[in-house]
Amino acid sequence: MASEEPPQLKQVPSELPKVLVLRPPSVFTAYQKQFSQKFHFLKAWESPIPTDQFLTIYASSVQAMLCSGGTPITSDVLRHLPSLRVIVTTSAGLNHIDLSECRRRGICIANAGTVFSEDVADMAVGLLLDVLRRITAADRYVRGGLWPIKGDYPLASKLGDKRVGIVGLGSIGLEVARRLEAFGCTISYNSRKKKSSVSFPFYLNVCELAANSDILVICCALTDQTRHMINKEVLSALGEQGVIVNIGRGAVIDENELVHFLVQGKIAGAGLDVFENEPKVPTELVALNNVVLSPHRAVFTEESFLDLYELMSGNLEAFFSNKPLLSPIMDE
Repeated sequence: MASEEPPQLKQVPSELPKVLVLRPPSVFTAYQKQFSQKFHFLKAWESPIPTDQFLTIYASSVQAMLCSGGTPITSDVLRHLPSLRVIVTTSAGLNHIDLSECRRRGICIANAGTVFSEDVADMAVGLLLDVLRRITAADRYVRGGLWPIKGDYPLASKLGDKRVGIVGLGSIGLEVARRLEAFGCTISYNSRKKKSSVSFPFYLNVCELAANSDILVICCALTDQTRHMINKEVLSALGEQGVIVNIGRGAVIDENELVHFLVQGKIAGAGLDVFENEPKVPTELVALNNVVLSPHRAVFTEESFLDLYELMSGNLEAFFSNKPLLSPIMDE
């Protein structure tokens, strides 16, 4: 009787360890040739059969998975993979993974570590400069032929001497702080706990941080505790002259409230690389000249992608060689 297993299973080279990919991360697409010289990837997105059936077929043989932040690794996905021992994710954030189920199962997790920290910090400063100095808004003014008609563009705001509150002083937040200190900004922060390694003023309460800041930069991860942490009360505390920059996760901010505050002029502007329901962006934000929008691209540079490939590949190689992961978040 002929086997009903997909041809892919028969073609797995015995010398290459198998790695499951539900949907291809961007770094996998960019470095697929290099990845494929080291591992045999089980590409669920290319299979003509339903994902559940695909997972069932490979359930006993899959020990490793590569994923991105845009691929939910739910308890249902994990239920189909009883042999899974490690998840390597190309993102720094982990909100797409069912962490409690991974802990229960003893599944290790490795993430992007600090690979993106400098690039994301650069983007945060770029967005902030753009909002304050109205760079892209002025660009549209010139391109639209309005300069000869309406005259000089309105005055912008300087960055130096601003009070900047950083929400989440991890590796990205620290890089943002270093850059903004060089501009002459005064830094304070909110984090899960006070950092003994820095001298910046610490605020346990985000509202108090906002009340004592001209600018809020959101650098924290999305968790149950941080979802909609930047709410009506925080935005009110930031005030009409306040600016917010988000390079963390969209849902850290209550987007409906943010739209309301921006449209009503209750805060001065925003630079946003992330949104609550990506890729959907509220139409109200698109119409505002004091808002700078970016399609979740803060981590995307050629340099960071090469570093990310090397880290992801190194994590997988370490796992299959029974060596410590390079960027572990959860170990067995």
